[in-house]
Amino acid sequence: MRRLKHNALLAITAAAVVGLCASAVNDAPRAQSAGEAAPVRQAWAASATGRVEPKNGLIAISTPTSGRIVDVAVKANDKVLAGDLLVRLEEDDLLTRVHAASVEVQVRERERDEEPVKGLALERRQAVDSVAAAERALYRARLLFDDRAFRARTSSTEVTPTDLEQARFQITSAKMQLANSRANLLRVEAKDGMPLSTRLESSLATARAELTLAEAAVERARIRATSDGTVLGVYAKYGELAGPSPEAPLIVMGDLSSLRVRAEVEERDAPKIREGQRVTVKGDAYPDKEFDGVVSSVSQSMAPPRIQPRGVRRPTDIDVIEVLIALDGKPPLLSGMRVDAFFRADSAAAAPVTATPTSSAAAGAVAPRTNPN
Repeated sequence: MRRLKHNALLAITAAAVVGLCASAVNDAPRAQSAGEAAPVRQAWAASATGRVEPKNGLIAISTPTSGRIVDVAVKANDKVLAGDLLVRLEEDDLLTRVHAASVEVQVRERERDEEPVKGLALERRQAVDSVAAAERALYRARLLFDDRAFRARTSSTEVTPTDLEQARFQITSAKMQLANSRANLLRVEAKDGMPLSTRLESSLATARAELTLAEAAVERARIRATSDGTVLGVYAKYGELAGPSPEAPLIVMGDLSSLRVRAEVEERDAPKIREGQRVTVKGDAYPDKEFDGVVSSVSQSMAPPRIQPRGVRRPTDIDVIEVLIALDGKPPLLSGMRVDAFFRADSAAAAPVTATPTSSAAAGAVAPRTNPN
């Protein structure tokens, strides 16, 4: 009798559980129809490790020639424009060469001018003189700008921002004039019936070439910014001897107007990545935040990974493709930060993100192959 009562109790309990499950299933459509949306589960096509970098990557600037550093014109976090002086090497002997070459040019010009010419020869002479004058104007404009920039750093009352802008405009104008003069010289020299250069003209051309080389040597001793951006690292020190070495740059800079991530995707996930694909980025520095971006470039060749692996279990004998991800807006990430990139599946490209990327319980989620910690 006791066993029969026990079996009857079990049967009643089982019937109650089945009834509750059926009621939950029947009530689910009603809840959705009443406006209670079911939670969205994010699907990830692939994941990869990457590093944050400036808009156009890091720019490591070194010197093309050897010399002792006599001036470091910038410091970390300074904003610079293309052509601004960053580091200046010792150049006293180079300036002496410029002066000597300039005197020689003046002597050769006087000798040549004593030889009368006309017609096409005269037109060519005028075009050649125009190029030489433009080269000298550009050299002087750069020296003037560097001098004003130096005085602006050491004495804010002597040079105003307007003076610097005017000097910068003179450099731009000199560059345009030089380009136009060179184009005109090519057009003149291409004319039919152009006579050969005389001995005096050849001597002057040689002297001007020596002067141009001397001015170029001075310019190589002045390391300038190659583009607009922010100085991220200054490794040049006053008094040190600098040399041409890509592995030891003097200045590192980049354009921080926007950021991107350089990610390394494993070979097995390469077919899942495409340009325009939406990406979610997470970093250890901001564990509770997610940053969105889009794939801007996908490499077409495999290569060994360059990002050092974390942990002893991460495989190192794999090849990866390099993927560039343009981040939306201006996230508070720093250049060089290590992050994890999660590439959204095509079916979830437009779906809102409501599940954390690291949640392996989400339906269709791909567990990251890197240890975020």
